[in-house]
Amino acid sequence: MRTEKVVVEKYNTRWINEFFKLKLYFQKILGDRIIAIEHVGSTAVYGLAAKPIIDIDIIIDNYNNFSEIISRLKKHGYYYEGDLGIKDRHAFRYDKSIFMAHHLYVCPKYSKELKRHILFRNYLRSHEKDMKKYGEVKLKGASIYPENIEKYMQYKENIINEIYKKLNLK
Repeated sequence: MRTEKVVVEKYNTRWINEFFKLKLYFQKILGDRIIAIEHVGSTAVYGLAAKPIIDIDIIIDNYNNFSEIISRLKKHGYYYEGDLGIKDRHAFRYDKSIFMAHHLYVCPKYSKELKRHILFRNYLRSHEKDMKKYGEVKLKGASIYPENIEKYMQYKENIINEIYKKLNLK
């Protein structure tokens, strides 16, 4: 799903409920082929301003059953897009959904990107000062670049890199 307009909202408690609906849906589709389903990204951090799009990482053990996962998701309207240049993080798009807007990724348990997502989320959940600072940057970036997702992403880069440095990720 390509972001056409950059919209960042103050935290909404609806997001966690929407994640759980999606989680149950994907658990039914994929069952024992997966290890876990993680709510990652800004909507997973209580109090953090975010684009109202749920980020989901489905965790698999390895690639042994990946073609079956692709097939099962396709039957439910999710189409494999490849890794989009990020090793061991596989993206899926959908044309329409009964659920809130979301990004869906499938990652093996050893994925560096999965680790980054979870560490970043957990850090923000437990460091309120940095979480609020990050939220302010996101809100300001969206107001400056509402029509340009690339510039919005660049605007956030410094604070993200500061946090990655604290996590020894860069």
